[in-house]
Amino acid sequence: MPTTASGQISGVTIIAPPDLSGPRFTSAPDATFVAAPSDGVFPEGFFSTTNLPTYVKVGGTWKTPREPRMDSGLLLDHNGDVWVREGRRLMRGDLVAVGQAENGSEGIFVHTNLMGGEADHEFKFMASEVSREKPIDYAQMARLLLEERDRGGYVVWVTGPALVHSRARADMTWFVEQGFVGALLAGNAVAVHDIEASIFGTTLGMTGSGEASVGGHGLHMRAINRVRAAGSIEKAVELGIIKDGIMHACVTRRVPYVLTASIRDDGPLPGVITDMLQAQDAMRAHTIKATMSILIATALHAIATGNMLPAFFTEADGTMRELTTICVDSSEFVVSKLKDRGTHQAFGVVTNAQDFMHILRLYVEREL
Repeated sequence: MPTTASGQISGVTIIAPPDLSGPRFTSAPDATFVAAPSDGVFPEGFFSTTNLPTYVKVGGTWKTPREPRMDSGLLLDHNGDVWVREGRRLMRGDLVAVGQAENGSEGIFVHTNLMGGEADHEFKFMASEVSREKPIDYAQMARLLLEERDRGGYVVWVTGPALVHSRARADMTWFVEQGFVGALLAGNAVAVHDIEASIFGTTLGMTGSGEASVGGHGLHMRAINRVRAAGSIEKAVELGIIKDGIMHACVTRRVPYVLTASIRDDGPLPGVITDMLQAQDAMRAHTIKATMSILIATALHAIATGNMLPAFFTEADGTMRELTTICVDSSEFVVSKLKDRGTHQAFGVVTNAQDFMHILRLYVEREL
């Protein structure tokens, strides 16, 4: 995500395409493609993708692969188009690009200098600079959110249950209702505690004032049970069992959501995806459309989503823009871990979910 020298957000950056007309690009060979030896297996020496803009030379023409992400391969289809594909999705005989050079000499070029000048944007791990002392430009974040909504962008929100516990539930609901959420990606717990709050007014048995309620330890289980009896979250909303909150807003506003399970989940709620490969595919269906992403109070979901997000998105007219990615957590470790796993474009906000959501909403409301 573009930042000023002080670490403040400076706005969405248009990525200037590399000049591929120079001699080293025109004289470069076509990329080499080798058949996958088995279902789900890359050929030896396959090119491992990054989240940066990549160009592949096919038939003398430099092409940009579709559905970019890191940690995958480059597949050539029967129409001559190049796709980024996870290894598990390969079929025996699929043509996969091989080579390790990223400078175009083997027909694959990775555009590392996205902003021009001398800045180093090489894809790498373990290269974070995160500090709770960096200033937070909420006004610019608010403007970016409004711009994305008003131009029909696709903002993917990734949230953890701390967002519900920290009393930011009402703010998240407001962002859904006001059209700032293209899709919500979360775990079973986010929906469970949100629904518990709607039915019983508690989260994990705690009241809004943070006090434990009598028998509160079982209220999340009773919430799950009521939704399971209804058959689905959507049906529970229709029947008036779920009357407000994040999931209610997603259902009534027709905002898509993906709820994924973990080994520790209770229930889980109906509609939660328990197969991890299916969960990845469901999340990926939204990350390939993302024009902005906000990751709040969730280490595993943030890193998982970050691994699926490219550092850029392409407009309908072919213009590339840096994909604004904001990671919010009370721990510097989580934000650093995300960046160290390759999501270098992420701007880290080290604060608690409640403060971030309250203040961001305040600034967005000022701009409306």
